Amino acid sequence: MNAANAMTLTFHRGALALALLLSLAAATPAAHAQPAPTAEPLVPVFAPDPALLADFGGVEGVRKLSALFVDNMKADPRIAHYFEKTKLPELKKQLADHLCQVLAGPCVYEGDTMKASHADLKISKADSLAQVEVLQATMDSLGIPFGSQNRLLARLAPMYRQIITR
Repeated sequence: MNAANAMTLTFHRGALALALLLSLAAATPAAHAQPAPTAEPLVPVFAPDPALLADFGGVEGVRKLSALFVDNMKADPRIAHYFEKTKLPELKKQLADHLCQVLAGPCVYEGDTMKASHADLKISKADSLAQVEVLQATMDSLGIPFGSQNRLLARLAPMYRQIITR
């Protein structure tokens, strides 16, 4: 099949699909025709990047990073007080799912939004920066390449404003 015939076939398939969609829309009752409200995703969506996830040791590596990161935050005197009443196993799991999804892995984070989960904590900019320092030190200790660390931090950075509450 030459390029012109392929283009014509593609156009006809597209026109047929459009006509089918329009006829289905016309046949749908008005109550169902309105689009459902779209909720903002809990975690920003990123294109799959198997190499990036691999730099973190895959899903198991992300779980290890999350567990060690939580332990290190709890041990850091600047931010340890935030974890005094926290259910650490639950936090480690949710953080692992969150980071895995941020790294475009197969995990699904099902916790609260960042804003909701941090709303009552009164986190300052200094506290947030301390947390980032602990995360970087944790990634260093696990041998995660510096460039991959930066890519993760760049993906997490937009959430910064949702976490700072004072």
